[in-house]
Amino acid sequence: MYSVVKVFEHPVHPMLVGFPITLYSATLASYVAFTIGSDPFWFRVGFAANVAAIAMAVIAAIPGFFDWIVGIPGKSAAKGIGARHLVMNLLALALFTADAWVYDGYWTVPPSSVTLGIALALVGLTFTLAASWLGWTMVQEQQVGLTLVPQPTRIDYIEDHRHAA
Repeated sequence: MYSVVKVFEHPVHPMLVGFPITLYSATLASYVAFTIGSDPFWFRVGFAANVAAIAMAVIAAIPGFFDWIVGIPGKSAAKGIGARHLVMNLLALALFTADAWVYDGYWTVPPSSVTLGIALALVGLTFTLAASWLGWTMVQEQQVGLTLVPQPTRIDYIEDHRHAA
């Protein structure tokens, strides 16, 4: 199983997923900070992080989708794990999109409460973490996107170290 979308033989999808995960987390943390201190700065940081997270999630999803469609055989366990990974990420994206939609138009005068935003972000981030677990499972257990090389034998190891001395 392999990755279809690569840069210099490195899969693109795993390189991009850290951005939406971080930005989703920043959305939640900023909304909590706004709730605690009522500083409009934190609302704006949360809203901007949310919008950036949505964009980066879509950008990360494109190579991930192509890897899933083309790079993973249809009858493999990784195909099913990948499908669950995809669905959970789409649910997270929908929740964060709803979160952004709720607060669109509040940039200059923040809302009095972001309780709904915190709830949406918390559930969305939970889906993201579950999807991340599944993504890592595909890499670790199914070797999706890895270039496998033969493991050296103990004799190779001993011979390499004799020559190094």
